[in-house]
Order: sequence, then C-alpha cells, then structure tokens
Amino acid sequence: MADDAGMDTMIITGDKDALQLASDTVKVIITKKGITEFELYDAGKMKERYQLTPSQFVDLKGLMGDSSDNIPGIPGVGEKTGIKLLTQFGSISNMLAHTDEISNKKLKEKVEENAQLALMSRRLAEIVRNVPVGVTLDELKIGETDTARLIDIYRKLEFKSFLKKLHIEGSETKRFSEENSAEILYIDSSEGIEALSRAEAGAEAVVKTVSDHSHIGKPEISAVGILIGDRYYHVDVTAEGVLESLVNLLNDKRFRMSGHDLVKEYYDLMWNGFEAVNTDFDTAVAQYVLDPSRSGYDLKSLATEYLHYEIADEKEALKDLGQMDILGENGKKLAEFCMEQCLAIRRVRAVQEEEIGEKGLENVFTKAELPLIEVLAAMERQGFTVDRETLAEQGRLLTGRINRITDEIFSLAGEEFNINSPVQLGEILFEKLGLPAGKKTKRGYSTSADILEKIRDKHPIVDMVLQYRTLSKLKSTYVDGLIPLIGADGRIRAHFRQTVTATGRISCTEPNLQNIPIRHEEGRLLRKAFTPSKDNRILVGADYSQIELRVLAHLSGDENLIEAFNRGDDIHRNTAARVFGLKYEDVTPLDRSRAKAVNFGVIYGMSGFGLSEELSITRKEAEKYIADYFSKHEAVKKYMDEQVRLCRERGFTETILGRRRYIHEINSSNYMTRQLGERLAMNSPIQGSAADIIKLAMIKVYRELKEKNMRSKLILQVHDELIIDTALEELEDVKELLIRNMTGAMDLKVKLESDLNMGKTWYDLK
Repeated sequence: MADDAGMDTMIITGDKDALQLASDTVKVIITKKGITEFELYDAGKMKERYQLTPSQFVDLKGLMGDSSDNIPGIPGVGEKTGIKLLTQFGSISNMLAHTDEISNKKLKEKVEENAQLALMSRRLAEIVRNVPVGVTLDELKIGETDTARLIDIYRKLEFKSFLKKLHIEGSETKRFSEENSAEILYIDSSEGIEALSRAEAGAEAVVKTVSDHSHIGKPEISAVGILIGDRYYHVDVTAEGVLESLVNLLNDKRFRMSGHDLVKEYYDLMWNGFEAVNTDFDTAVAQYVLDPSRSGYDLKSLATEYLHYEIADEKEALKDLGQMDILGENGKKLAEFCMEQCLAIRRVRAVQEEEIGEKGLENVFTKAELPLIEVLAAMERQGFTVDRETLAEQGRLLTGRINRITDEIFSLAGEEFNINSPVQLGEILFEKLGLPAGKKTKRGYSTSADILEKIRDKHPIVDMVLQYRTLSKLKSTYVDGLIPLIGADGRIRAHFRQTVTATGRISCTEPNLQNIPIRHEEGRLLRKAFTPSKDNRILVGADYSQIELRVLAHLSGDENLIEAFNRGDDIHRNTAARVFGLKYEDVTPLDRSRAKAVNFGVIYGMSGFGLSEELSITRKEAEKYIADYFSKHEAVKKYMDEQVRLCRERGFTETILGRRRYIHEINSSNYMTRQLGERLAMNSPIQGSAADIIKLAMIKVYRELKEKNMRSKLILQVHDELIIDTALEELEDVKELLIRNMTGAMDLKVKLESDLNMGKTWYDLK
C-alpha cells in the first residue's frame, strides 16, 4: 500500500523472510544484536549480497528451506547451491521445467525427487501481499494519545514501568505523598490511646501494621497505623501496655476495618487478643476479584495503575527503618510511610468499588472473599499442632528406605552414580542399559517423570528411581522442611492465601499443608505427626463428596445426573452402567474406574488423547467413551459448548456466585493455546463454584464456633475438606454444625453431602 502511494518504507525485523519485500522504496533493516548491529537491504543490496532480486529470495527459501519455520526445502541444498541454481534458471518453476540442464547428476536427482517439496516450501515462504487490511494509510497516522485507553491497556498487561512514564495532566507520574497527607498524631503510651478513643465507634479505619509477621513465633509488632477521617494515628506499640490498650479499644469501638492484605494485620493483632473483626474492604482482595489471573497485587502497583501516583515500595521503605524513637527521624519517616499507605488504600478503594459494582462482582466480594479474611487469619493464628518426635521418626524411616533403594539402584546399574543428576541417570538408563529414550536435549537425555513412567515396565531400575524420587521429596520437603517451622508452642502456622489461584481456590504456603502426598503410604504416615492441641481434644474433619460433579449436575441441569445424586447412587457406577450399557449391579471395579476417569475427564475438558493416556487404552476407544458419555448426557454437552461460546464472546467465565475468570487464550490464533482456553472455559465455572462453596462453608463454620464461644477451632482447609481441633465435650455439637454448615453452604439442584471423620491424628481422618 505504501509502495503504491509512493511512500518510503522501512521494515525493522530480525526475520530474513522480509527480504523478499525489499525494493527501491522499501528498505528492510535486519537487526543482528538488538539495535546495536543491523544491515540495511534494498534491491541493490540484495543483488550485492545474494546475487538475486528480492522476488527470487522466496525461491531461494523454497530451495534451501528454513528449519526455524519448519520449511523443509530440498534436502542437501544450502544457500550456495540455491543461489547457483537460481542464477542459472531464475526461478524454481523454470528450474523444474529444465531439470535436464542441471549438470550435477546427484543434484539433478535430488531436485527431481523433491520437486513438489520445493514448490510447497516456496509457497510456505512467500509473504502474502493482498491481505484485506481494512484500514487506510491516513488512519494509521500518529495522532493524539488516548491516555485513558492506554492506561487501561497497560493495567491489563501489567506494564508497570510504562504506566509510570505516562504523562498525566502534562507531567510525569507524581509522588503520592507530595499531594496527599493527613494530620499525624503520634501515640507512644497507654494514656495517648485516649486521642484515638475519641474517634466515632464503627467509623472506617484504614489499618497498617509494621511487623515481622512471624509464623514461627509471636510476631513482633513495632507500630500500628490507623487512618480515620482526616487524621492518621501512628501508634508506637513497643512501650509497655500500649498494644494491649490499643487492642482493647479496637475490640470496643468495632471500627470498620480496611486495608491491603488484611490477613497479615489481623494475624498480628489476633496474637494480642484482637477479636472484634469488622472487615469493610481489602484492596488486595478486591483486585483479586476484579482480575484473578494477574501475577501480583502489591499496593505500589495498584496506586500506579489506579491513581497514577508513585508510592514507596514497602520492602525498600522498611529495610532501613527501625522503630526506635517515635519522634526521631526514622520514627517520623515510618509514620509518613504508613500514612501514605493508608491514604493510598482509601483512594484505590474508591476506584475498585466502582469497578466491582459495574462488573456485578459484589456477591462474590462481600459474601465470600471479605468475610474469609478473618477466617484465614484466625486459622493461621491457631496453627496445627505437630509432634516433633513423630515427624523426626518418620524422617529416620524414610532415610532407611532411601538408603536401601539407593543400594538396589546401584546394584541394578552395576555401578554407583549420582541418582539426582539427570545427565548421569540418563547415561545409565539410555546408554548403559539401552532403555528406549525420550527426547534428548543439549544437556543430555530427559529423565522427567512422564518419560520414566512410559518405560516403567521395561526395567526394574526405573520403578526404583521413581520411588527414590518420591521418598527423597517427602524427606526433604515434609520432614527436613517442616521441623524448622514448628513454633515454641509445638504448632505449625501455614500461610493461607486467597489471592493466588485463578479459579478461586485457597492456596497454602510455608508450608503447603494441602500438598502432602497421600497416594503413597509414606506420605500418609507423615500426617500421624499432626495432632490436636491438647490431650482432651480430637480432630474432626469433613470433606465434600464429589463436589465438582455435583456442581456440574447443577450448572448443566442434566436430569440423569441430578436424579442419580439425589437418589444417593454411586455416581461412577451409575455412569459406567449408562455409558457402557450395563446393569447397575453388573458394573465391575474396572468399569467403575474407567467411568470415574471419564467423569472427571469431562469436567476438565479432557481430549480423547488425554483419556487414552489416563486409562492406557487406544485413542479410538477413549474417543468412543467420551462420545457415548455425551450421547447419554446431552445437557452436559450442551452446557460445555455454551460455556465455550460465552467465554469466546465475553472473554471470561462465571461461577454460581458470579466470580469471573478472564481467559485470553480462548481467542488465540494458536490452535494449542486456543484448545487450552476452551478447556479452561469448561472447567473454570465448575472448579470456581466448588471453591465458592467451600469458602461459604468455612465462613459459616467459623462464625458459629465464634458466636457460640466454643473452645473448638477451625484449623485447616484442604481443597474440599475442613478440619476442626475439637474439645471432647463439644464433639457432638461440632459434628452436627460442621455437617449442617457444609451441606447448607449453597442451595443447588443436587444435595451437597459431606463425609465425617474423627481421630487423634490427621492420619486417622481418612
């Protein structure tokens, strides 16, 4: 288009395919090392470098191919030979019409044998020049920047540095504290708390604690900042009695608490008796509800995105600031930092609240996420009691097994080597023992778990290596890793995080108690170390029965599934009977196992290939299973297709409670990425709704335990399971309220069911 308009054009690229576009007016700049080295090509330079015209360059690519683009070319023909042939014949088509003129007999045979390959390669290499662009050159002229739209794009893509560089109202992004401040009142004594006590009960209080947030011992809080109205109260809690007085006041006034990642503030304060929690807003959680797929939710980024202001980075700001003298230089800097944080939270909140309202996300935010903050903080504060000696003993047993397996591996290999070294292991398995190898990289053979699983039956050493890895992981992560995390009171306090998973599930870190492997007995045995907090207590756990399949039945409205669940049928047995055409009573364990894989495969959008791998059957058989399932459950098929359609149209999926997940992959031009997007579109409403249900159940269980002033405490959530450290005299009440609140968490077309378990250790709950 530019050529036709007589415009000079520059194409800047690292891709030499573009050389075919060079002309007297089109210059192609090939970058070699970033922008520091480059070569400029026009028609003259092409003749000088390749002895070819730009249009002949396509023929050269057709002859020599391009491995980076999967263009085969003619085997054995490189750049030098290709240029020689084109110098003689001018084009591939002319060369193929005169192959008898190729003097080199061997080359002539190659060309004739691969004639179609050469033509196809040329077609693949040629840039199409007549694509309907649908825009004029005038429309592409640079105009005024649409700053508001650009900000929205930068926010979505998390281009934080670009946001900072935007000119807002004619100037660079400004420091927040230069234009935003409040009156600072310094409090460093119990008597000083009186100034804060004059604030109105129930007022909005933006809270910020400065603490080490320790999860191994009692956290050391140095200051608490509270913004109420236009006053910021900076409380030095290091002096005797100040923290106690502050907590008593907070419990009495029941301020409406706002903050950023309030779980941390609540956790710190709960150690000191804080219990009158009244959560009003959390900017980290609000952003998670608005955009659950982003990589992080730090306040600095949110202030840049929403307010176009620069605020201090927390880690940097606190790195050099000790509390020391509250009125000293560092004390004042700390107060100014905390005040800035509180003011930014309030300002960001205003924008987020509006966006939450516009997108209809109030339900999931106010009913599930906000109340959950207190629950998670209380669970972290409570912790899970661990018997250090039992854990150490499990470690010794694991070490013994690892040593025995190591000896067996060395015996089977005929030599000693480093089992943890992929290079050495690959040489033993694939060179010395001659086992079928998978992919080989520059660093050697791949010895990943999926590669070894495929050859598990080829030699006993493979099974031994897989066992060695499992046991070594258990020892290092769940014995050596857990023991240092046990506090002086014998409890492990994990971090429960609600702003991590895109589906809405709660995650657990430092340590991840949700991820202790229980498929192997050695992993399950580690749970024996987790006990009630006292001798006169017992662990009571309940987990949802097939929650995701029940959610699928509700969302799809499939009558067969709904009736089967409400009758109390074994759903996998029921599916086997329907899909395989069997009587319910004739279903074998193998049939049930295969039906179970199909049921869960449907939830996760599994393909025929995936199911065939899962069940070790042919792809054709697997595809028939899926087709038969959908023919018997047409409502499920219709629902899944509709979710894909809606997601493609809107860009997001929704749970029963209205939680959104944005799935950008669904409109990708890449087939594999688009398939992933479709699977996510089918699965996310199901998994997300299940996450909503367990969160609502947690909130109900926690609130009832608290309102009844019970000694029993909710201590852990593991996917679809809740565990309560239960006082024996409250056992019957706990069992009843746990089941009632879990089964009544949400009204569905199918009954929610929970299985109850009790025991003196976590191991005994299953």
